Amino acid sequence: MASTTTRLRGLVWVVPALALLGIFVYYPIVENIRLSFYSWNAFSPNPVFVGLQNYTDAAADPIFWRSLRNNIAYAVVSLICQVGFSLCLAAVLEEFVHQKLRGVLRVIYFIPAVISITVSGILFSFIYNPQFGLLNRLLGAMGLERFQHAWLGEQKTAIWSIIGMSQWQSIGYTAVLFVVAIQRIPRELYEAAKVDGAGAVRSFFSVTIPMVREMTTLLIILTVSGAFLVFNEVMVMTAGGPSDSSQVLGTWLYRNAFLADNMGYASAIATVIFVLTFAFAILQILVGRRRRVEI
Repeated sequence: MASTTTRLRGLVWVVPALALLGIFVYYPIVENIRLSFYSWNAFSPNPVFVGLQNYTDAAADPIFWRSLRNNIAYAVVSLICQVGFSLCLAAVLEEFVHQKLRGVLRVIYFIPAVISITVSGILFSFIYNPQFGLLNRLLGAMGLERFQHAWLGEQKTAIWSIIGMSQWQSIGYTAVLFVVAIQRIPRELYEAAKVDGAGAVRSFFSVTIPMVREMTTLLIILTVSGAFLVFNEVMVMTAGGPSDSSQVLGTWLYRNAFLADNMGYASAIATVIFVLTFAFAILQILVGRRRRVEI
């Protein structure tokens, strides 16, 4: 009887949260998927059902595929830097840096994460400026003039310049999360590895990586999802230019929804983003559960 009463009391707290999630998260997702099968705009009194036409248009749209490739490139670089490099950085901070310096370095690495994305985008727009930007000036001072570019004004370099800014801003945040995960690892495991003759590198691969697997899984999901949801950086720095070379799915969705007023097509793009991020998250969770390490 007491157990039943406890469960009912728990539901009193759970139901409001579920209601809010249903109203503000799940219902909009379902409604967006439904509207992706219609041709409509913000002033349409009666949306016209077109079936899969919006998805067919996306499959035939070269800018959609360019945007998707840019998102994939964004995700790959982010996984390498924000997960791989951040884990190595966190391990170095915990194992090789003096205790008094660790706190200072964590703060230094974390500072970019608290800067507004808009501010960071404007800052890097000045850094990338071809005339007076810091990057080209440094390359010129080093005698590397052949590597100077109009970084945000050339189709080959625009998206990579944006990706570079994003990594600068995010690496410190993920590194701090990895530091927290590493601090939770029992020191006895490292001592046992040392007794068995394992050096720092072997301990990193045999102890650190397996023991931070849950944090790694979480950060992989967040990083990939963030890469497919990226919007502000691109809008602030290039707005998708030049010649749509730095478009991502988020900015292409925005242009079709609020500039071209093609809401049906924009809903289809939003559905694609949702399916990609949701499928990857489920896949990563399943893989992470199979490889979970128990202590």
